[in-house]
Amino acid sequence: MTKHKHGGDIYSYKDCLDFSANCNPLGTPESVRQAVCDSVDRLKDYPQVGYAPLRNAIAEYEDVLPEHVICGNGAAELVFSLCQAVRPRKALIPVPTFAEYEQALESVGCQVEHVLLREEDGFQMQENFIDWLHKDLDMVFLCNPNNPTGVLTDREFLFRILRVCREMGILLVVDECFLDFVEQGMRYTLKAQLSRYHNLFILKAFTKRYAMAGVRLGYGITENTELIEKMTQVTQPWNISVVAQAAGVVALKETAYVEKGRNLIFEESPWLKDELGKLGMEVYPSKANYIFFKGPSGLFEAAVKQKILIRDCGNYPGLRAGFYRIAVRTHEENEQLIRGLKSALEEMAENHARELQEQL
Repeated sequence: MTKHKHGGDIYSYKDCLDFSANCNPLGTPESVRQAVCDSVDRLKDYPQVGYAPLRNAIAEYEDVLPEHVICGNGAAELVFSLCQAVRPRKALIPVPTFAEYEQALESVGCQVEHVLLREEDGFQMQENFIDWLHKDLDMVFLCNPNNPTGVLTDREFLFRILRVCREMGILLVVDECFLDFVEQGMRYTLKAQLSRYHNLFILKAFTKRYAMAGVRLGYGITENTELIEKMTQVTQPWNISVVAQAAGVVALKETAYVEKGRNLIFEESPWLKDELGKLGMEVYPSKANYIFFKGPSGLFEAAVKQKILIRDCGNYPGLRAGFYRIAVRTHEENEQLIRGLKSALEEMAENHARELQEQL
């Protein structure tokens, strides 16, 4: 079976407990479920072009002006519409990182340059990243915290990158989709810099925060209204469905739910990291709602046999077989994960011993 390029492929791996997709462990809020049901009567209607109620709700939530908000069919659509609008000739991304950045850039014929985040540096971005910036670049993508490593980049360092990008005429796209699950996440966002830097575009999503991946809803924020207009021109007018618009407006009111999900992750993540370490995994200091670790090659397949689905990160540029990512879920589910991984490792060890015996 060909592996799905991303996490969340519950369709190929049926009946598995899914730790490969990183959504709020509390599941979709009941109010969002109800909003989806209530929108059924409007399925006969076209969605509202411009999605004004949703845009206004996001603007209020983010404390920005509505004209500085643009929505997409998931944050991934915005990545593609950005590239379609800008048509960059050269772009820079660190690796490993979210695959869609490079895919979207290549779809418009862009030459993509890479900065390798090295294993020996804990996959942390280094000072020399700034040395890779040059005036021939049109665009830079950064994910903070990074996906799949969960490593955070210090805001002061991001400020420096942002300033250099402005000096060189480079658009800086910062993906903050997982920042909702970072302790003191507001210390890392660049949102306060939007008014000063019109070369800044921030990506966000409902997918992770509200566990509504199936609805497909993301948004971007920038004070570069000319860029938003160009993106709008290359995006179909009905890209945000009736269901997504209704769900999004209601979801933004779920502040207590988001905080409860955050606290659950903050409680469970240290326990889960400790348990993975006891199993012999090399665990990296992820600050997001997922954990990145190194283990034996073949663990993905062995875990599936135990009805556990994890994210095999071997297909990320800059990584190799043996790197994995798991979501932080409820304690009961996390215990099931650890039991499943333990059984998977035991089976792998038994198979290896059997193979050695057969060679004698």
